Amino acid sequence: QVQVVEFGGGLVQAGGSLNLSCTASGTTVDDYLVGWFRQAPGKEREGISCITWNGGRAHYTDSVKGRFTISRSDDKNTLYLQMDSLKPEDTAMYYCAGDRFDPLRGPSQHCSSLNHNYWGQGTQVTVSS
Repeated sequence: QVQVVEFGGGLVQAGGSLNLSCTASGTTVDDYLVGWFRQAPGKEREGISCITWNGGRAHYTDSVKGRFTISRSDDKNTLYLQMDSLKPEDTAMYYCAGDRFDPLRGPSQHCSSLNHNYWGQGTQVTVSS
């Protein structure tokens, strides 16, 4: 059974930085972590950054473009999200998701869908003004 755990959330002032990480265990060679999602209070969960199997291409939603950077470990079982220039509107629960490899789904497709096989419990990010 695949388990996904997120780390690194916390309280930070606006303009600050946080580095989130996410690890997966119990995976097979066909499983990989696809990206980061977040859900703010009273809002729907949204995909904010997703990345290809090999880490060669990434997608970012407009609200985080230029401020967040996604990356993955070579063994594909750890995903990172470097978050810089944080804003109060970035306050949310941040989740990591994983899937079986699908050559028809790229990063933008992964981020536009909530239909993923594996989810972590989330890590809270709070940005104070």
